[in-house]
Amino acid sequence: MNEVSINDILHSNKFLDKKVSISGWVKTFRANRFIALNDGSGLDNLQCVIDFENTDDEILKSISTGAAINVSGSLVSSQGSQQNVELKVDSCKILGDCNPETYPIQPKKHSFEFLRENAHLRTRTNTFGAVMRIRSNLSFAIHDYFKNNGFYYVHTPIITASDAEGAGEQFRVSTLDMKNPPIDDNGKIDFKKDFFGKETNLTVSGQLEAEAYAMSMGKVYTFGPTFRAENSNTSRHLSEFWMIEPEVAFMDINGNMKLAEGFLKYILSYIVKNNIEDLKFLENRLIVEEKQKPQNERGELTLIEKLKFVIENEFKIITYTEAFEILRNCKPNKKKKFKYLIDDWGTDLQSEHERFLVEKEFKCPVIIYNYPAKIKSFYMRLNDDKKTVRAMDILFPGIGEIVGGSEREERLDVLLKRIKKVGIDEKELWWYTDLRKYGTAVHSGFGLGFERLVMFATGMSNIRDVIPFPRTPQNAEF
Repeated sequence: MNEVSINDILHSNKFLDKKVSISGWVKTFRANRFIALNDGSGLDNLQCVIDFENTDDEILKSISTGAAINVSGSLVSSQGSQQNVELKVDSCKILGDCNPETYPIQPKKHSFEFLRENAHLRTRTNTFGAVMRIRSNLSFAIHDYFKNNGFYYVHTPIITASDAEGAGEQFRVSTLDMKNPPIDDNGKIDFKKDFFGKETNLTVSGQLEAEAYAMSMGKVYTFGPTFRAENSNTSRHLSEFWMIEPEVAFMDINGNMKLAEGFLKYILSYIVKNNIEDLKFLENRLIVEEKQKPQNERGELTLIEKLKFVIENEFKIITYTEAFEILRNCKPNKKKKFKYLIDDWGTDLQSEHERFLVEKEFKCPVIIYNYPAKIKSFYMRLNDDKKTVRAMDILFPGIGEIVGGSEREERLDVLLKRIKKVGIDEKELWWYTDLRKYGTAVHSGFGLGFERLVMFATGMSNIRDVIPFPRTPQNAEF
């Protein structure tokens, strides 16, 4: 007898009135007869009806919430109203029992904070099972989109000697004895005696290395873990997170904006098509949650409506200067309802400003480009006005910025000036500046924080709840 998944059983008629074998975890066991079984393949449980009069008492005692079991029997039409089919159990094996006295994931509502403390078990709840299935399919859709559009997947290094963002918030990688490190003639730690012969860190971005490959392979992307030692314990920050970073040769800022829009629409369309049951479950959870908020704090769109808002609307493209003028003259700014007032050109836009543009002003996703150079990174191409760079951010409803990218600075002399201005040692980026000496060309790319995308797609409000085992300040459990 072949073992089948519950998801296949519930979405196909081919197993009806057939013998099947299923392994899974007990969600509930009622009246010594009805087992709600889930194997992780989908949101819904399968009701399994056991003949308790002809089942060994020891087996019945071991069927408890959390136990792993295998059941075999006939799949029949259900007599109840909650499901179409049920399994009439002929035999039941206990694969792994579960102590009901100590098992944390009981069939009741748990706080997300409690579930973070039990992250190794939290995907046994409906909410986290749904979130992680969506995360998995988003990952697949990302690779699928790039493969279908002629990109090559590049594994950029996790250990690096460069700081792509120039922020200095990196985790050091060292084998030196920190209690007694070697000291150089200047009284500083001598990293020449370290494992790599220089100071190295965990990467904050694979962008610079991806640029090198784009300048020979044309279209590449990275999708991997990145790290930031920012001592911030908010609902939007992680110390370890995943980034998607495509880089394309011979593509300017306009092509970059089109690429990002097409990419986002594709991957969100994929989960609407392939995870609709998970999305409906999460949407219903959010609707209940929204009802508990004051009227003025409730969102205008449901979860699935937000996804379709992005998928079905053409993105509005405006310059930073246009955005600045709109925000400076809008009612929330004039009436001082913004937390951060917009007064001077060059101000970095905050989430409240970005959401106003998307949700109130244009009622569609917005792309802002040509940002002030002073608030953007050194590698972004300087415009002829010497004040702005060819950077672009994509803004979504509910969260604001979700994508940041730019046309890269391909001119050696300008790049060297920018590197010097931000205080980076150009010797550390000799290989990066080499790209501007040997066959330089216009090229562009963007970065998308994967966890922020998963938050948007699932409606989860805390970034710790969209990654399997979150790493945050003072927390590296599991």
